[in-house]
Amino acid sequence: MALKIHNSMSKQLEEFVPLDPKHVKMYVCGPTVYNFLHVGNFRNVVFFNLVRQWLEHLGYQVSYALNFTDVDDKIIHRAHELGVSPQELTEKYIEEYKKDFKSLGLRPHEFNPKVTETMAEITGMVQTLVENGKAYEARGDVMYSIKSFAEYGKLSGRNTDELQAGARVDVDEKKQNPLDFALWKSAKPGEVAWPSPWGLGRPGWHIECSAMIKKLFGDQIDIHGGGVDLIFPHHENEIAQSEGCSGKHFVNCWMHVNMLNFSGQKMSKSLGNIVTMREFLETNSAELYKWMILSVHYRTMSEFGEAAIERAVSGLARVYSAMALAESYLGQSLGDPASLTEDPAFQKITSEAWGSIEQSLNTDFATPEAFATLFEVVRQFNSQVRRGMKSNAAVQSKALLFLKFVRKFGGVMSLFQEPAQEFLTKLDDLLLKKLQLERTDIDALVEDRAKARSAKDFAKSDELRKKLNELNIAVSDLAEGSFWEVAK
Repeated sequence: MALKIHNSMSKQLEEFVPLDPKHVKMYVCGPTVYNFLHVGNFRNVVFFNLVRQWLEHLGYQVSYALNFTDVDDKIIHRAHELGVSPQELTEKYIEEYKKDFKSLGLRPHEFNPKVTETMAEITGMVQTLVENGKAYEARGDVMYSIKSFAEYGKLSGRNTDELQAGARVDVDEKKQNPLDFALWKSAKPGEVAWPSPWGLGRPGWHIECSAMIKKLFGDQIDIHGGGVDLIFPHHENEIAQSEGCSGKHFVNCWMHVNMLNFSGQKMSKSLGNIVTMREFLETNSAELYKWMILSVHYRTMSEFGEAAIERAVSGLARVYSAMALAESYLGQSLGDPASLTEDPAFQKITSEAWGSIEQSLNTDFATPEAFATLFEVVRQFNSQVRRGMKSNAAVQSKALLFLKFVRKFGGVMSLFQEPAQEFLTKLDDLLLKKLQLERTDIDALVEDRAKARSAKDFAKSDELRKKLNELNIAVSDLAEGSFWEVAK
């Protein structure tokens, strides 16, 4: 089945056909680096990591660029507040971003271009737009004339006449039209600036991405990604700039990721509900964040709050518990696992399930359907392999097939790569911390209960189980002993 992607330009599913049959060029708008990035900033990062890995699974070579915006009004303002240079500020937060990125267990991008390393290409592109009659100089600034680009608004669907009618009276007399936007801004006293044919200044925001793409990939790319908040004006302006410069169709497929809601509200500084990725990872697993992002379709608003975290904990525990069970049987080796004869019936289950996952991901990356298929395989495995069963070749074969399936699924998602029992222990430790409980205290209660059961003091055993349940601890009694975990 061919890959189909919802193209924001056409507003419909389209078969993905790259410019080069073997090579995909993908660019995603990255962060403006002046502070720690919040959990909403990383939704794009996690999702497009999946896109790149799925394209590779389909056999494409992928060149993936995610940029750093290191020239911006916010950067200049923040640097002034802190009494540091803009470069010191941006280099610090690029490194902090990289730490968070590494903590999430994602693959590095092929390219992380910076605006400050693209100035020659930016001024060259602006010069071409002036020469092409798409831009004009206005007292040291260079403005893009939207009237010169007849297709302006084709991505966002916005009509320029309506935009102009709704625009407030523009106090900037340099503009020929209130909707014209800056390609180059003349230097203000004390601000960082670069030389150009129009004097010292710095680039406008929109031209930066157009120039970085042109520098890395040329005039055309296959996929351009970003958040829905960038459709207008940023991506609309990118199209006007790039196509106004080259005369060629700029992007084959536009992909836009929806926003995060925080407990029913949009995440914003004004509401004071911003959670940085660093803060989140101090008390939660990276697997939890990736699960929350990927289990919701990328074009759907995603809820981010305690309820979403609890659902992610439950889902991860379900998968990792089955993985731990499978690993426990493969640990009781009857020989080399590679020599095991695969169970035909269970092999059929995993093979058909993988076909369903391929169909889901080939249909605009329908991750919720893919996760539903994963849960069905978990259910099938748990119905056939249970803790306490006698280990034999048939059980081990199912365990091996199950682990191969989950790790293949996790390979494209950047999930489920940790040793299962270790992860479950870490997950329990995170939950115990939130509950303000100590593992040693729970171990002692479970041991006391085991002694009571051994002594047939069932009243005390029941009393201790009740106490554990009240602490949100679930206890299982098996032939080999009692096991506990935080209820999920």
